[in-house]
Amino acid sequence: MACIVEAICIGNELLIGQIVNTNAQWLAKYITSLGGKVRRISIVGDSFDEISSALRGSLLRKPTFIITTGGLGPTFDDKTLKSMAKTLKIPLELNETALDMVREKYHLYGEKVKKTIELTPARLKMATLPRGAVPLPNPVGTAPGVLLESESSKIVALPGVPGEMKAIFEDSVVPMISDSVGSLSVYGRSLRVKGIIESEIAPLIDATMHENPYVYVKSHPKAPEPIPLLELYFTATSKSRGGARKLVEEAVKMISPLIRERGGKIEDV
Repeated sequence: MACIVEAICIGNELLIGQIVNTNAQWLAKYITSLGGKVRRISIVGDSFDEISSALRGSLLRKPTFIITTGGLGPTFDDKTLKSMAKTLKIPLELNETALDMVREKYHLYGEKVKKTIELTPARLKMATLPRGAVPLPNPVGTAPGVLLESESSKIVALPGVPGEMKAIFEDSVVPMISDSVGSLSVYGRSLRVKGIIESEIAPLIDATMHENPYVYVKSHPKAPEPIPLLELYFTATSKSRGGARKLVEEAVKMISPLIRERGGKIEDV
């Protein structure tokens, strides 16, 4: 069974263009490299209703993992965990393991600045999790990640700060996704195509994917007229890396002469 992932990126700063959503690209690329399939990525603001709506919609589709980024900090607009609890109709409660994690972080920080850091209500908020949730260690920052299972889906809440998000994902989430994927391997290859526009290459991609149903081909325009430049990215998943590579190479072998017949030039990336 495929490992299906949906991501929900949370933060007003993403919606107003203040921050580029690099987390989404990084997660999508990493999950795909592990053999998972990213089915949907959405962005919502710091709103209980918007976060809950996105979570409910995702849960209805029953992905293997729902990964959220953002909204785990101590400030008033960090609403992810409360929204999660509201959506699943479970209470929030102080989690002792998460509390130990947060306490240790502030203890180390206090030693560094040579003063005692009080665990204020705002700081305790980072250790207040939906009942039944498991905190995930944050090796970079203070707020733990959170894992909560709901029926057939695992909900993973990660901080929005890229360094913290990446550290928790690599340490705690990658093993879970790898276990779900099992022995599947992914192989990818890119071709650079010059001298042919995307609308002309589209039917060639369709024909290639039809004859190679286990290969996905995506075109990315890189430069417009007068000399069009495209990048084609081929990916395949198989039980072995060799098998995945063979599938991709067969697709490349099929589409290459079709592109050349139409005056296109091909280079490996």
